[in-house]
Amino acid sequence: MSAVRFAICGVGHIGRRHAALVSRHPGAQLVALIDVRPELQDGFAQEFPGVPFFPSLEDYLQHGPAADVLTVATPNGLHAPQAIAGLRHGLHVVVEKPIALRKADAEAIVHTALQTGRLVFGVMQNRYSPPAAWLKQVVDEGRLGRIFLVQLSCFWNRDARYYQPGGWKGTQALDGGTLFTQFSHFVDLLYWVFGDITNISARFRDFTHEGLTEFEDSGLVTFDLLRGGSGSLSYSTAVWDRNLESSLTVVAEHGSLKIGGQYLDQVEYCHLKDYTLPALAPTNPANDYGPYQGSAANHVQVIENVVDTVQQRSYATTNALEGMKVVEIIERIYALRA
Repeated sequence: MSAVRFAICGVGHIGRRHAALVSRHPGAQLVALIDVRPELQDGFAQEFPGVPFFPSLEDYLQHGPAADVLTVATPNGLHAPQAIAGLRHGLHVVVEKPIALRKADAEAIVHTALQTGRLVFGVMQNRYSPPAAWLKQVVDEGRLGRIFLVQLSCFWNRDARYYQPGGWKGTQALDGGTLFTQFSHFVDLLYWVFGDITNISARFRDFTHEGLTEFEDSGLVTFDLLRGGSGSLSYSTAVWDRNLESSLTVVAEHGSLKIGGQYLDQVEYCHLKDYTLPALAPTNPANDYGPYQGSAANHVQVIENVVDTVQQRSYATTNALEGMKVVEIIERIYALRA
């Protein structure tokens, strides 16, 4: 079976990770790198020898080698138009989180994929975390009974080492907000496991980012679950110096559980009726960006899923419709900003 050919658009921290994983995958081939920063070309020529570099997506689509998949790892506000351009060119598309900053743009991606018969993969890496997969399983099996309360807490550090002057991070147009850039994959986990939410109320604060970003650094969100029960999302990027935790606590009819650690990487509590917690596979280490860290580095499973799906051995773990739903939920939360 021929290798799945990838062109990577946007080769920052995450784009470079995609490129490295694709180049190492036996069923994949890296055929092009695309970035608006020409100064990166020499470094990539050494890191990925023989892979051509293009200064824009338009230039690649007009003059570049053929590919099967376009990976979009550019600033958030560019995801939708670039994904649509790739789809119209006949490429399957991998879109880093979030797939868009507005539901209308996410819908346009979905419609274009349907029109062109191409696949769209959203990168929601928390789904590959063993504790998250376990949580999904026990909820789907009904082991918790009725869900009473779900509490999601995301307390990270994102200071001037992250929001640097002149960059796209922290801008409303290209970043979109803390929930989009930092925590959309946690909103995805909430939706994936527990379904949609309603009756949303929210408070937003900006404690330490007034000179760094155009939006809040902290928020308190409460809601009801459409399937029953209520929940809350507390988040902040104003934590001093380093990440504190990401945690998800569930209180339900037949027991309680908590997934915690810095990156939802461990089951901290599990007391369920007639149930013993099985041994879970270890969680991958966090993405390391030097002065700050991100979520568990599960991109290898993303690449694996894309290759298997394009070669018709599997199906997309996160599809465009689910990505659109996450954007819609965040949009509804942010509609409550003053």
